[in-house]
Amino acid sequence: MSINAFGHLFRVTTWGESHGDALGATIDGCPSNIPLTVADLQMWLDKRKPGTSKYTTQRRENDEVEILSGVFEGKSTGTPIQLLIKNTDQRSKDYGDIKDKFRPGHADITYHLKYGNRDYRGGGRSSARETAARVAAGGVARAALKVFLPHLKITGYMLQMGKHKVDRENIDLMEIEKNPFWVPNKSAAQKFASYLDELRKAGNSVGAVIEITVSGVPAGLGAPIYSKLDTDIAAGMMSINAVKGVEIGEGMSAAMLTGTSNADEIILGRKGVEYTTNNAGGILGGISNGADIICRFAVKPTSSILTSRQTITKSGESTNIVTKGRHDPCVGIRAVPVGEAMMACILLDHFLLHRGQQGKNQGIIG
Repeated sequence: MSINAFGHLFRVTTWGESHGDALGATIDGCPSNIPLTVADLQMWLDKRKPGTSKYTTQRRENDEVEILSGVFEGKSTGTPIQLLIKNTDQRSKDYGDIKDKFRPGHADITYHLKYGNRDYRGGGRSSARETAARVAAGGVARAALKVFLPHLKITGYMLQMGKHKVDRENIDLMEIEKNPFWVPNKSAAQKFASYLDELRKAGNSVGAVIEITVSGVPAGLGAPIYSKLDTDIAAGMMSINAVKGVEIGEGMSAAMLTGTSNADEIILGRKGVEYTTNNAGGILGGISNGADIICRFAVKPTSSILTSRQTITKSGESTNIVTKGRHDPCVGIRAVPVGEAMMACILLDHFLLHRGQQGKNQGIIG
């Protein structure tokens, strides 16, 4: 089986291809009586949809979502929610030249080897077009989280494009939606724009680092061993197209710390348990500790580029390839709302698991 679903109690199955008639998601496990309308989902899809600036693919998709089932009179019914997003601006002829070739750095060759019947039009199922369905599902999860955890807030932004990094000492979250890169720093956004302009003109692409932070997370979410909260977050982020690495808290940098510098000291403040630092990224032993969850993931450069690269054909002949069509010069830009959506789905899933097993936290401090 190809395993197109994720989640335990809040389970999301996505379907569809880049150039098919439509794509979408089936959601099972959403509790009943959650206020939910198309507008609650569309607001997030509009952040991800293509063609919003010159720095993303110029494919023009409105990404208008339809709710086919599971909602009645503006509220969820507790039955499966079916979401549909129609493809309206496919241009499959752009891919005619590569149907028998494999793009270096792309999943073309692995899909061919595994299935033997590859949809070469826009990458088929391997295309990041699939993530539109995840963002729609994330909208359902956010609607439910708004009911159960009204103080929870998910914020995503780009920290790095290629070698250019945002100065962490000058992060301004108010700047995120003021630029096309979701960058929390005005000067960094200007630098990213100039850099990406150069790459676009050269027919090249670049990678990025995205950070997702979550405030208002209660302690107790996550299981101790095989479904740790950070395990499921990491798996969710790694499942996003082009993601090559995930970190929680200090992540790989924790290897450079000593025990005294890594351990987040604990105090009892006016609002309860507090931590003097957050190297753990809000998760200890696979369970949320009440601090902000911090997750980062690295996105590789787009494999579809206008620069000629060496490859082979299905018959094994050596050749060169140039990928025509409309592609993101930096897929990290539109990965921000996708990362937020995955985080929403995973947190709702773990909230429902915790509620089902424990009802509420059993331990008391102070």
